[in-house]
Amino acid sequence: MGKLTKTVLLCMLAAAAVPPAVYWGMDYAYAAASGSAVRSVGDMTQRLSGAMNSRKESVTFTYEGKTSSLKSQIQTALDQVMSGDPYLNYIVDSYSYSYRGGARSAAVSIRLSYRESLQQTAYVNGRVKAILSKIITPGMTGDEKVKAIHDWVVLNLKYDTTYTKFTAYEGLKSGSAVCQGYSLLTYKLLKGAGIANKIVEGTAWQGGTGQSHAWNLVQLNGRWYHLDTTWDDPTPDRKGAVSTAYYLRTDNQMRRDHTWTRAYPAAAVEYSRTLDELAQAGGEKRAVYQKLQRELRYDLYEESAIVDTAADLTRLAQQARSAGEASLLLRYGGSENRLVSDLRQLYKAGFTSLSYKASSFEDTGDLKVELFWQ
Repeated sequence: MGKLTKTVLLCMLAAAAVPPAVYWGMDYAYAAASGSAVRSVGDMTQRLSGAMNSRKESVTFTYEGKTSSLKSQIQTALDQVMSGDPYLNYIVDSYSYSYRGGARSAAVSIRLSYRESLQQTAYVNGRVKAILSKIITPGMTGDEKVKAIHDWVVLNLKYDTTYTKFTAYEGLKSGSAVCQGYSLLTYKLLKGAGIANKIVEGTAWQGGTGQSHAWNLVQLNGRWYHLDTTWDDPTPDRKGAVSTAYYLRTDNQMRRDHTWTRAYPAAAVEYSRTLDELAQAGGEKRAVYQKLQRELRYDLYEESAIVDTAADLTRLAQQARSAGEASLLLRYGGSENRLVSDLRQLYKAGFTSLSYKASSFEDTGDLKVELFWQ
């Protein structure tokens, strides 16, 4: 009998290391290397933004004003720059700062290191533009653009099991990255296509074990949805295989195995409902939304789609294999233990190297199962 394995996909998330070294000197000011004096957090933010976007590794300036809260002001300025640019936030590898002066002025020095150089980011920008020119066509709706981008990322990246490739550059150059690289590339592609999105930082859970993870939050038709291109990419990588288990999900749907602590826009409306509303509204794009409904297998919401016997499961798998498919998405009406028992029957039908991913199908008590074979 072959080996039945359950796919497990977690991620390592690299956050900026922050080892600030702060020195306080005598009551007089030290002149900074260059530039006009900085007098507020806003001035600092502007100075730092320009430097970080140019990938400068050293920033120095003279601060003029009360220095009793200078440490918190520097930290606030750094936080504001990175929170204002999700891509930059994960490109900065580490930073440290020091200042020296008196009660009314101080010389500030900030050192920065990056995971992606200016030249590498330029490469990413160029590739993103080229990719979008191929997969995005005139007249596409935002919904079509998101699906095209999601599928391109899943089909062209594979998960980095060495946990060493964190950037969009590394993902594009080598074809492999961890979740951070997936979400950064997805962010760039969505932004380039005019789709508002954010990067969500949180924890992904599997079997009671959590690991740092990152994914995207996408705005479509005035509503927000979670999009996890990493978890929609089967591992080990299967050529041509694209999952939609984590495609445009609500907060409630994602919380089954994803958690986050920062405040993000609420994702409250199921995308299946949104697509149904768009299709029902009619218009020239009605066929587009109906096609998306079929591609996303929203037919699984119908009670008639429930598979609850080994015989039905085997029949569907054989039909898919006969059609040249190497995977099958289905709604299973039973426990995961019974699913494993039923899946074992597939070996008798000649299926080998089986693996599967199972998750709760909404609030129905059924399972959403993705089955893969070779």
